[in-house]
Amino acid sequence: MSRLFLNSFDIRNFFRSKTIVLRSYSKFYSKVHNAPQEKIPNLLQKSSKIGVFAGGGTVAAIILRNHRVFCEKKTRLSGYKDISTKNVPFNWKKLWKYLKPHVFYFFAAIAGALIVAILNIQIPLIIGNIINIVSRFGETNNSKLFIEQMTIPCIKIIAMYGMQAFSTFFYIHMLSHLGEKMAFSMKRDLFEAVLKQDIGFFDDHRTGEVINRLTSDIQDFKSSFKQTVSGGLRAITQIIGCSASLVMISPQMTLITLLCVPSIVVVGTIFGKLLRNISIRAQVQGEKSTSVADEAVANIRTVRAFAMEADEEKLFETEAALAMDLNIRLGFGIGLFQAGTNLFLNGMVLGTIYMGGYLLATKQLSSGELMAFLIASQTIQRSFAQISLLFGSVIRGMASGTRVFEYMDMKPMIPLTGGHIIPDDKLKGNIEFRNVEFSYPSRPDQVILKDFNLSIPAGKTVAIVGASGNGKSTVVALLERFYDVNAGSITLDGEELLSLDPSWLRKRALGLISQEPILFGTSIIENIRYGKPDATDEEVINAAHLANAHNFITSFPQGYETLVGERGATLSGGQKQRIAIARALLKNPTVLLLDEATSALDTESEKIVQAALEKAQKGRTVIVIAHRLSTIENADIIVVLHRGKIVEVGNHEFLKNSKGYYWSLIYQQQEVPAG
Repeated sequence: MSRLFLNSFDIRNFFRSKTIVLRSYSKFYSKVHNAPQEKIPNLLQKSSKIGVFAGGGTVAAIILRNHRVFCEKKTRLSGYKDISTKNVPFNWKKLWKYLKPHVFYFFAAIAGALIVAILNIQIPLIIGNIINIVSRFGETNNSKLFIEQMTIPCIKIIAMYGMQAFSTFFYIHMLSHLGEKMAFSMKRDLFEAVLKQDIGFFDDHRTGEVINRLTSDIQDFKSSFKQTVSGGLRAITQIIGCSASLVMISPQMTLITLLCVPSIVVVGTIFGKLLRNISIRAQVQGEKSTSVADEAVANIRTVRAFAMEADEEKLFETEAALAMDLNIRLGFGIGLFQAGTNLFLNGMVLGTIYMGGYLLATKQLSSGELMAFLIASQTIQRSFAQISLLFGSVIRGMASGTRVFEYMDMKPMIPLTGGHIIPDDKLKGNIEFRNVEFSYPSRPDQVILKDFNLSIPAGKTVAIVGASGNGKSTVVALLERFYDVNAGSITLDGEELLSLDPSWLRKRALGLISQEPILFGTSIIENIRYGKPDATDEEVINAAHLANAHNFITSFPQGYETLVGERGATLSGGQKQRIAIARALLKNPTVLLLDEATSALDTESEKIVQAALEKAQKGRTVIVIAHRLSTIENADIIVVLHRGKIVEVGNHEFLKNSKGYYWSLIYQQQEVPAG
């Protein structure tokens, strides 16, 4: 309440100071024009009431700022991080980066818009001249002289209308060309920036949020940019030019017409900052609703299996309602500004007619000059109205641009390229973990691996086992360099992973087969070729043979050209896994990483896939993350993890006879207690 009272007190002071300024203006006007102050139209005295507009805007700002969203409920997305709600300033340098390569189109559009604006300034003067001619011949019958005097002004105005039409077409075409090229460059660079982000970035950001910035935000920015340059430039030029014309026609009327313009600037500044923040919040909330829809559609089988359609619909409705309320608030603010602007502009027209009539009656103004003044003032009115309409577009565009540039400016900690590579003749597959300590970036307080030391000889198969949550899959993630260790080091053939080229490491040295392989919605042959884009069809088929996948692939009517559906939805789990194995083997990796590759399969599929994996392991260093202990009995080394530390190392028989953690895990998985 005290805050609201203070704002109200400030508003009253604003009114009082505004009235004092306008009265001082009145005295100044009377001295300059040698006219008694009492003869100045009452409109000037009453214009002090314009302070109500600015004050009303401030009150509306208070309402908008303190109003709470009507349905801010907690949902499963409530705890998700929204870094976009920060008040990040708009990056003008980044905008210039995208504008600079296409600056020719920009200046061409500016030239076209300026020509249209200048023509709009000149047209009222010519129309005023035509009105004077008409008024002079209104009481005579000399039609021949009338036609002679009207011919040149009419030809001029027709030529101006034609030039105005062509210039309008020209600058709109230039802006469309410019906007599309900028949007394409931004979309390309944003997608590139997203793909380069660390895996930790995707841990913190939902898919729907990222896609929303690639689509909606860039579209909003592009539309806002084109509208602002075309409409804003034309409107500002017309305001300045027509204001100069008004001064030349009648300084007295111009003083009254333009006296209260600063009020719009004041209110626009107040509203601009507030509405930009609301716009950013609305866009973030829109991302949340998009994320709900994205997850529900992508996981439709899970939704259907649990009969959760109604719950997903309700969750989407809740998130969409939050976005709706924020957009309603944004629309309320923009509408209030536009309504106040229109009220002010209509008051300008009324003031012009009132003052013009007074000057016409006192023979200080001709009828043609009055008409020219009215047309010019209406041009200014339309320009201000255009600016008020652009106000909301600018707010949304700047908010969208800020969010797009925010992602572009994020620098990944782990580069995609850079560093040296190990020559093929020296690449053996010796791996060593030395005093490794690691916590996930999203959970820095939870230590996953601590004092982790492990040496893996080249050509050996090492299985890592342990209860869930003890860091088995983390070992694979660190080898793939999805994350960097917090302390310690990992080496490959004596070279630190940090010094190696990450792209070479993943393309050539390592081959990952995960528990849930994701296939792309294309043909089988293209899914396998994803492991080595320049592979021949023969190489793809050989990889499929090695993965025990060729027989089932050729049993399909379209063979290798069979479409697998989104995420491989038309294939069984075992079929998807064998295609994933073929994809990994196609690049002939030195180190094969199997992250619970058979744990999600039925017994029959597991046997087939296990046979494929045994063929694939020959001649390679293999790290197996296993949940089913029966699949790793033949491993050369078995490492047992417990709470991020290695507690046992040995082969199957040795660890089984030791009656320690490994024996306990076997006991838990057997129906009959291990003897």
